[in-house]
Amino acid sequence: MSRELKIMFSPGRVQLVQDEAMGPAPKVLVTGATGLLGRAVYKEFQNSGWLVIGTGYRRARPRLLRCDLTDEDAIRGLLQEYKPDVIVHCAAERRPDIVERHTEAAVNLNVHATSTLAKEAAACGAFFLYISTDYVFDGRNPPYGEDDSPNPLNVYGRSKLEGERETLRHCPGAVVLRVPVLFGEVESVSESAVTSLWLKVQEATESCTLDHCQQRFPTDTRDVAAVCRKLSERARQDPSIRGIFHFSAKEQMTKYEMAIAIAQAFNLPSNHLIPLTEQLAASTLRPINSQLNCSRLELLNLSVEPRPFTAAITDCLWPFTPDKRWRQTVFH
Repeated sequence: MSRELKIMFSPGRVQLVQDEAMGPAPKVLVTGATGLLGRAVYKEFQNSGWLVIGTGYRRARPRLLRCDLTDEDAIRGLLQEYKPDVIVHCAAERRPDIVERHTEAAVNLNVHATSTLAKEAAACGAFFLYISTDYVFDGRNPPYGEDDSPNPLNVYGRSKLEGERETLRHCPGAVVLRVPVLFGEVESVSESAVTSLWLKVQEATESCTLDHCQQRFPTDTRDVAAVCRKLSERARQDPSIRGIFHFSAKEQMTKYEMAIAIAQAFNLPSNHLIPLTEQLAASTLRPINSQLNCSRLELLNLSVEPRPFTAAITDCLWPFTPDKRWRQTVFH
């Protein structure tokens, strides 16, 4: 088939596009497309010329399909109807405290739904990309490479590890992408453990203690989405792209340090924020430092340069400032 490129002009933008002679655009199914990461993944593929099918459940909305991923027949019907080339499985219960309290529902989504999707992806020849977590590690001996032995400390980490194993057992050509704590364009600040610190920063009238022990690597969903697209594009050409990969931002921060950075980015006071330097007996154990070594992705030139934390968190939080024109006065 002839490969022709056209130049397409639109206001403020010039881009090269493939001619229609190239045939249909590749098709991707994004599960959890209503969630924090899923929304970014959906947008990334759409902006790169893919035909995107997104699924949601409780938050399903126009242009997205409502699908209960714990229903095997529903998954089978979905894949038979839409025949995706790629499946990016973002849907998960990712809140560790919720997983501890509602374990059965979380395992149904994080493990059983993943197992069904992996089986059906293998059956229909789709490339399957499963999003996992740094919480598969215990955090005692960082940084962690892809081949290091997992040892999750909590039920959430165990459920995601089990999802990884089901993925690779049923779909050997799949990719597992482990990522750390995420933030991005949120519908409410409570949607991410990172953006929820905005509430603490704004409570300047009373002192507020924040964890200053657990080392985190807050990562922008837009960067993760770009990596998902790059992996998918490469894997469709190169079947050796399979197995486990890590992606993470490089800036190491505790919750206290993130909150201070947020306060500074918005010129807000931070002297009410108090670092808590001893670990409290938490209901859910969390790894102290589960830093990911991302060299496998980097060596294959499949990584992206992570956005700096201050710039990225400013993008996410400015809509929640009392005066939304703040951004225009600062950046324009």
